[in-house]
Amino acid sequence: MLNHQSILITGGTGSFGKAFVHTVIARYPQVKRIVIFSRDELKQYEMEQSLGKRQHPGIRYFIGDVRDPARLKRAMEGIDIVVHAAALKQVPAAEYNPFECIKTNVLGAQNVIEACLDAGVKRVVALSTDKAAAPINLYGATKLCSDKLFVAANNIKGSRELRLSVVRYGNVMGSRGSVIPFFAERRASGVLPITDPGMTRFNISLQEGVQMVLWSIEHAWGGEILVPKIPSYRITDLASAVAPEAEQRVVGIRPGEKIHEEMITASDSPNTVDLGAYYAILPSGAEYSVDDYCKRNNAKRVALGFSYDSGSNDAFLSVPQLREMISEQIGSGLRH
Repeated sequence: MLNHQSILITGGTGSFGKAFVHTVIARYPQVKRIVIFSRDELKQYEMEQSLGKRQHPGIRYFIGDVRDPARLKRAMEGIDIVVHAAALKQVPAAEYNPFECIKTNVLGAQNVIEACLDAGVKRVVALSTDKAAAPINLYGATKLCSDKLFVAANNIKGSRELRLSVVRYGNVMGSRGSVIPFFAERRASGVLPITDPGMTRFNISLQEGVQMVLWSIEHAWGGEILVPKIPSYRITDLASAVAPEAEQRVVGIRPGEKIHEEMITASDSPNTVDLGAYYAILPSGAEYSVDDYCKRNNAKRVALGFSYDSGSNDAFLSVPQLREMISEQIGSGLRH
């Protein structure tokens, strides 16, 4: 699938980008080129060092910002596939610096789209977030705008062999800035802050996120927002898995934070289909119908009014399961 192709990943030095590059090198040794497009030269250097012997001769480290359309245009030359992972995603920082978040997450998304249109890119997959479904904070609102831009770009591709799709998922286990590393850091203090004891979150591993993007590159028709079927966990269970002896101190929910993550709203249900491992929210007014999509992908419509959130999910991880997963995937030494 990716052999003999040239790939560019924006935000390529982040947690997802590093996992994606490792997977592509391992699975597709004949990949032509992988361009790591990001702003931080130190992170690019550290990523290059971490690859070590797994370094691929086609990897290129391209310093640039998605806010800079000219730099994106230059980076896109000869690129076949783009994975857009660059974003400002810290909720409190976005609330305090709203237009900075808009410039990266919304204007930057449009810059990526226009560069792809001009460069003859064939496949684009943009990473989204659960916070884009019925957003209550600025970060979620900017990602909803970004999703809309990538979906609508399929309407202006003309005769180009271009498909743009979106993948939406929740917390990535162990990703930079997420709750598990935070709890691990606070474990020695004997106190873990809990925003709300009823809080739940979806759980997906980095590798599952990578696999979802690879699936989308190969199978997406263009315009879908793909959502994985993944388990949930209770924040109190996660705290028990990381530090079973620690006090769980309730500190109150933060501004812009939800009790449960939501990835598909009831309003999405008329255009949502079940693909087996994933749900797909299909675009209104697409060049294909929902029924045709179902027929050709062996999918089925969800019931009207269907919604998908972490609180009403039918699969929850237990404390032992969480401890095992954390130990295996992050190496936190939490097995007991």
